[in-house]
Amino acid sequence: MSRARAVTHPNIALSKYWGKRAGEGNMPAVPSLSVALSGMHTETVCEVLPSLAEDELVLDGGPMAANGRERCAALLDRVRARVDSPARARVVSRNDFPTGAGLASSASGFAALALAAVRAYGLDASIAEVSDLARRSSASAARSLFGGFAELAPPPDAGATFLAATPLAGPDAVPLRVLVCVVTESAKDVPSTAGMNRTRDHSPFYAAWLDEAPRVHAALRAALLAGDLPGVGELAERSALAMHASAIAAGVIYFGAPTLAILSAVRGLRARGIGAWATIDAGPHVKVLVDEADRARVASALHGIPGVLRVIEARPAAAPTVEVTP
Repeated sequence: MSRARAVTHPNIALSKYWGKRAGEGNMPAVPSLSVALSGMHTETVCEVLPSLAEDELVLDGGPMAANGRERCAALLDRVRARVDSPARARVVSRNDFPTGAGLASSASGFAALALAAVRAYGLDASIAEVSDLARRSSASAARSLFGGFAELAPPPDAGATFLAATPLAGPDAVPLRVLVCVVTESAKDVPSTAGMNRTRDHSPFYAAWLDEAPRVHAALRAALLAGDLPGVGELAERSALAMHASAIAAGVIYFGAPTLAILSAVRGLRARGIGAWATIDAGPHVKVLVDEADRARVASALHGIPGVLRVIEARPAAAPTVEVTP
């Protein structure tokens, strides 16, 4: 048992994951395909300290909030059960981007914790097993265990308990750059899981979303593997708008005025012949997909939109890293 430091990247779903299967296990209801983003990362250090009476959990320089503590402690308990150890751990995690604001901090956060914890506790686990471990805390975290593009599909067997994401393509599959338009530094009002559950229970369009999402995913997957960036962009925007349409119909609204202004600007860029496509997760921020050749002029246009605090320029990331010290 030792100390491990993991660095992971958030991922954005190009074909969206929105909705969970009924029952235990935190299984997604629809398939998703994501890209890991460089230029944003989570660094997590997990140190096993048998002298501790309980886990010490620190996030961004302060004590972790109650909900996060429960989910992190549950993940650590699953690792401890695998190695038959009662030893507690000190976990110090930091994001270099806003936490809990719709920028996939839970994806990179739980991926980093899972990777650091299995190595610190000396668990001989494959990357697929680490992905499954992370998924149990945050389904999208399963995809942040891989660089480039990854996918997570619901298990074919309704009784399955194991589910890991799988790598699909490397970082250079398409000449993609992602411009992340940050419109707030605050946490969002409706957490993703609560938003999914409310959509499932109250949206008249949820059944249509479950029907449409796998078709969009299959088409986007094919476009990616064919190296068709415009096809990837068009389908990613379609997936995002369909997801939010189902959520909005249930009263789950993540958009703000800057979100709509950015969407309008992206459509304006396309009308002028510039390839730019928008995707939005469970938050107000907009991620704009562009060809590497168009990055500078699109970024310049986005910086001038009222309400955009900053633009993070990212590209598909390499795989996470982990270091272990005694």
